[in-house]
Amino acid sequence: MGRLAAVAATGVCALSLTACGGSDDDAFKGKSADEVAAQAVKATRQADSMHLKGNARQEGEEALALDIAVDSEKNCEGTVKQQGATAQVRHKNATLYLKGDEEYWRNSLKQQAGADKLVPKVADKWVKMPAGDDQLSGLCDKQGLLAALDEDKSERKGMTKDGSTSVDGASAVKLTKKSGGKTLTMYVASEGKPYILKVTTTGGSAPESTTFSDYGKPVQPEQPAADDTVDLKQVAAQ
Repeated sequence: MGRLAAVAATGVCALSLTACGGSDDDAFKGKSADEVAAQAVKATRQADSMHLKGNARQEGEEALALDIAVDSEKNCEGTVKQQGATAQVRHKNATLYLKGDEEYWRNSLKQQAGADKLVPKVADKWVKMPAGDDQLSGLCDKQGLLAALDEDKSERKGMTKDGSTSVDGASAVKLTKKSGGKTLTMYVASEGKPYILKVTTTGGSAPESTTFSDYGKPVQPEQPAADDTVDLKQVAAQ
């Protein structure tokens, strides 16, 4: 399932990156769309925590759906879905726990000897992953997920302001950029800190959409119950 983590991280970063890039909205009067985008990137990267929810599709790949809350200390909890498989994720006290359905574990363990016997032991259980295992752990690295926002500042160039709107009840300014048959749209909070509230890519063969919410809200995943938890290392050794 390490592949799923890589696709998820890439997909989420790509959503944010491609949208980064003037009727002025009063909140940003006198600032260009490029300047607003830069402000939004900076504020979003500096946030202590956030909740990301969206989907991404890379060419030749099935769509991936991500719904996860994460903070700067790598605490996280949420759900990832792809290829008909679902995995719940929790990272607490430097330990990664996964709760995948049978399809998830069949996909994840298909290269491992004895997988047919192992899958029933771990499916629908909270599985404590071995220390150092990076399966899906990239999803719990907030800075890693957002790193692409600043990798290529030229992506922020050429956006225009497209009026005011709202995202889930929060006031926002809408920034757009059209290129190569695609329309990239970023919604930036116009009240309080200029956080990114939503990013979409429409047109082309890989539509994408991600919403960002719950900025600053504590991420406090519960410790999985002992009777619902198995240690992957121990189970695999049996």
